[in-house]
Amino acid sequence: MRNTLKEASLKAVVKKKKPLLSATHRKRRLAFALKYQHWTVEDWKRVIWSDETKTNRIGSDRQGYVWKKKGEGLTSQEVKGTVKFQGGLLMIWGCIGWNGVGVLSEVEGRMDAEQYVVILKGRLLQSMEESGIPTDEVIFQQDNDPKHTSRRAQIWFEEQEIKLLDCPAQSLDLNHIKDTWNHLKRCLSGYDRGYYRGSSITG
Repeated sequence: MRNTLKEASLKAVVKKKKPLLSATHRKRRLAFALKYQHWTVEDWKRVIWSDETKTNRIGSDRQGYVWKKKGEGLTSQEVKGTVKFQGGLLMIWGCIGWNGVGVLSEVEGRMDAEQYVVILKGRLLQSMEESGIPTDEVIFQQDNDPKHTSRRAQIWFEEQEIKLLDCPAQSLDLNHIKDTWNHLKRCLSGYDRGYYRGSSITG
């Protein structure tokens, strides 16, 4: 079967991961595109993009494989070290703007609306100040996670008079910070593990 497919000039490729979009998602993404189609570069310069991400300070949480000979005993390369209480896992919140990255904040445990507002008060306001964008012109982007759209968070945005970018659901590919996270993780993978183990990024 494989040879027949090759003779037909077909080849196997890895499926690309993309947001799963329903008809409603597609309709709202189109509405978003139409709404902002006439925005200029200067308009987009006012946007601060945000997101949370997980990074592993000790290896990867993906399934690992090694090659070994049949009958060979257990070797060190077959062992994947673990740390109790997710010691190798680090959750962080961050943001970026036209002029660069904002201030990172470590997420302690499972972030809820209360912790999210605390991060906004400390890290977002500081990032806005350092962004060079006039405070009254900043437009803040966040996804539609329940803690982001919670009443507590909405009240805080209203009190600070911060405008929000109405991004549609299932639009991870529209958030520019995703590329920043990928770059950050590639850089971290190049460090010696002991260099940043147990370090804090919130100081």
